[in-house]
Amino acid sequence: MGAWYWIGVAAGLGAGAGIALAALLPQGVYAGIAVALAVAAGIGIGHLVGGWAEAAGGGSGGLLGAIAAAPVVAGALRSGGTRLALAAIVALAGLVVAALAFVPALGYAEAAAAPLLALRLRGRAGRRYAGLRILARD
Repeated sequence: MGAWYWIGVAAGLGAGAGIALAALLPQGVYAGIAVALAVAAGIGIGHLVGGWAEAAGGGSGGLLGAIAAAPVVAGALRSGGTRLALAAIVALAGLVVAALAFVPALGYAEAAAAPLLALRLRGRAGRRYAGLRILARD
């Protein structure tokens, strides 16, 4: 495989790391810390995979992954999700994204699609789920 493959792997691994870190620190000032840690983790992963080009791909993937996951996680917490369960689920999703980065060219697509999917989910998000309480109104 060529350099393009390893840059894509680094971008996908960085996106997975960004998603996992945003699950741990989703709100307020902590979201900024999560983004900074995700970029640093992506750069570190890129250096482990290859050189500076891979580090740039990993850093950009970490940035995009964290920016995409932080509002989704914060919205889920606002609507009643428990912090520990949500962090576990989103961290597992980050691991799946990182594993899929080894499919050729999918790392690029993951890094690019994560913010687009987050915007789509955020636009459709409602407030709290009413559940069966709506039937109790008389």
